[in-house]
Amino acid sequence: MPLFWKPYKSEITQFLDELKAKKPTLEQEQRAGRALLWDKPIDPEWQAEFQAGKVPQQPYVYQTKG
Repeated sequence: MPLFWKPYKSEITQFLDELKAKKPTLEQEQRAGRALLWDKPIDPEWQAEFQAGKVPQQPYVYQTKG
């Protein structure tokens, strides 16, 4: 390692570090927002219906059945 070696931090990383330092609750708010929209429990009955309703796909989807 050279004598004057300095670890590199990109501008984006620096920006994110500053943002997290200014607002320490940011990650908790992001997780709460994700849980609000995406992290939902899966209903096993609906999942079984979706699996039963699958139709096998042709090897080449644009080929018409002849």
